[in-house]
Amino acid sequence: MVSALKRAGVTADVLDPVIVPPRSRRRAVLKWNNGKIGFHAAKSHAIVDMRECLVLTPGLFGLVQALRERLAFLKQPAEIHASETLTGFDLAFRSDQKLAPSLTAQLAKAMAGLDVARLVFNNALVLENCAPEVEEGGARVKLPHQAFLQATSQGESFLQARVLEIAGRAGAVLDLFAGCGTFALPLARKARVHAVEQDASALAALAQAAKTKGLKPVTTEVRDLFKLPLTPAELKDFGAAVLDPPRAGCQAQAGMLAKSAVPAIAYVSCDAASFARDAALLTKGGYRIGPVSPIDQFLWSSHIELVGSFVRP
Repeated sequence: MVSALKRAGVTADVLDPVIVPPRSRRRAVLKWNNGKIGFHAAKSHAIVDMRECLVLTPGLFGLVQALRERLAFLKQPAEIHASETLTGFDLAFRSDQKLAPSLTAQLAKAMAGLDVARLVFNNALVLENCAPEVEEGGARVKLPHQAFLQATSQGESFLQARVLEIAGRAGAVLDLFAGCGTFALPLARKARVHAVEQDASALAALAQAAKTKGLKPVTTEVRDLFKLPLTPAELKDFGAAVLDPPRAGCQAQAGMLAKSAVPAIAYVSCDAASFARDAALLTKGGYRIGPVSPIDQFLWSSHIELVGSFVRP
């Protein structure tokens, strides 16, 4: 993190990392083939058959062990996106195997008794016992298919607390790359929020959850912020902005914010290089960068999450 900022010409106070506990990761992308299930070995397509894991939650690890024996009917390798939610596991399979009626029946039978809320195979719904749900800011969110979810609830809680701190007493907050409301819903406890996101299904889930009693108004806007970032004129009425872009960062939007008068920005990132690049744009535009907090919720890997503040002097 420090070296990435230095290369971008940015000087900032990088705090000691917040480290989540072992066995706390609630989502994973698993590989299955010929009776083996787990992750790829380093720099290889070979699957390491998972018999022990200090990263996944106990529930998710238990699901992996059950799936090993129950998926023997699959004729092709599969990638399994698995998330543990409040209402059960949310599973999405990707495979070259076609979803025939016989395979649908086999999948449904294999999931019996495993607390699976929903199973999707090659984007086709196979079963849904109930909507997978998470809680954000006291509001229950019904997750759309393959919605983004922070890797750990502990890491997410820290990020939310820091974002709320940076937003301060702003009466109107802009949440950019809002997803299903990871930050918009906690912010709505004390401020009006305008949430902008390209994924219409994520925004629909956020809008429904925002009807929860006790929240201030939340408005939503479907918009591609890479191609059409909000302009300084559109930003002028907000007391704070939140950025939580994908790994590529948000160069276009950061450039517009750098020309704006928004008093405070909370920037959440999963990539040090793109964060540093965008931080350089903001600081050149007159923002002062505050402490940067790394959050290690990808234990024993090189990946890191981080949150930084930018304020107008």
